[in-house]
Amino acid sequence: MSKYPEYSHVKSREWFERALNVIPSGIYGHLGPSEGLFLPLDKWPLISSKASGTYFWDMDGNKYIDMMCAYVIRAADSDTLAKFNKLSASKRNYIMEQLKNGNCTTAPSYKMVECAELLVDTVASADWAYFMKNGTDATTFAVMCARAHTKRKKTIFFKGYYHGNDPWAMKADYPGILPEDVANNIIVPWFDMEALQKAVDDNNGDIAALIAQPYDHGNFYDNVCSTSEKWQAVRKFCDDNGIVLIFDDVRTGFRLDLAGSDHYYGIKADIICFCKALANGYNMSAACGQEFLKTAASSLSFTGSYWMSAVPFAACIACIDKMKRLNTPKLFREKGEKLTSAFKKAAAENGFDLVVSGEPALFYLRIANDNSLMLHQEWVAECVSRGLFLASHHNHFINAALSDEDIALAADIANDAFSVVAARHPDKLNK
Repeated sequence: MSKYPEYSHVKSREWFERALNVIPSGIYGHLGPSEGLFLPLDKWPLISSKASGTYFWDMDGNKYIDMMCAYVIRAADSDTLAKFNKLSASKRNYIMEQLKNGNCTTAPSYKMVECAELLVDTVASADWAYFMKNGTDATTFAVMCARAHTKRKKTIFFKGYYHGNDPWAMKADYPGILPEDVANNIIVPWFDMEALQKAVDDNNGDIAALIAQPYDHGNFYDNVCSTSEKWQAVRKFCDDNGIVLIFDDVRTGFRLDLAGSDHYYGIKADIICFCKALANGYNMSAACGQEFLKTAASSLSFTGSYWMSAVPFAACIACIDKMKRLNTPKLFREKGEKLTSAFKKAAAENGFDLVVSGEPALFYLRIANDNSLMLHQEWVAECVSRGLFLASHHNHFINAALSDEDIALAADIANDAFSVVAARHPDKLNK
């Protein structure tokens, strides 16, 4: 019998019903139930009321340890942000001071310059920075920049890719996507050098860019980490063929290495894209590039409303400074290893084989007792309904606010959920 009473979601459901009346799908995209990832649906909170540190609360007042970090928004401890309004004016940090001075103004704030200078000083491959609002903006800009520089059309992707929601980055069978939207995309297996060379040969060298995440952290399958040797081979391939190498560091940025995930693997990308943890939840992204691409970047007509808002720049400065003080890559690795080891121990004690893959800072979980993944999804749902918010299909994210006490509680909830699922499926357990 579970020692954690299951949450109810009466008020959250009421709010979701209201949303359905005025918003397509109620909640659109990967945060909503229409994709079929929240099963059974009655186990999941759909609408939140507030958040602080590593926790959020739903409309019914249920409290969750958030292992998704709003799908990897947070990196630094957010407690300070939650307390801003309680501080005296003299003690408020960069963000609140900037809000007082102005946010969206006719001329861009000097904070944009300071933010760019900090990124150039922090990111090893960065000679310049260009700012937008989300990860898709950054990857789209990067590919456009590569095309402008090379005067070529095609882009190489590694299999299982995800680089945003603009048509060029999606799949041919997605609703609303035309064949011509993806006609210039070439997909090859990860680090398959023969396939890469064949792509160049078959397309008469008309390859503008190769865009990739630092390692294979796709959905619904075990993540596969990279090596310096593999990336060095790709770097040489791009150099030999005049191809712009783009690192999509939107998820992984500042988690493996504050100088960029390309630096973590011992290379320099030509363009590296950041978002998510960049400003600790404030809406901004950035593409940083090497000097030889600055002219191409300058030539692009690529901007949007609020792209130069000052408050996110101030948030980014404060966040990067704090990540440096905390040495977040080391902190995330330590916390991630501690948490996943506790999960694996709890699984084994209940007769389950829990596979942990990927980097500890952004790990992927899979119960290997059932290849259909339905057993895994059932366990995740039981965790969520007891206050541990996991995803059934996605990698998870450590943040600096996660304490040892939070880790212990998460492990205990996971253990309790394992026991509930084990009681239902004795035939699935390890002997």
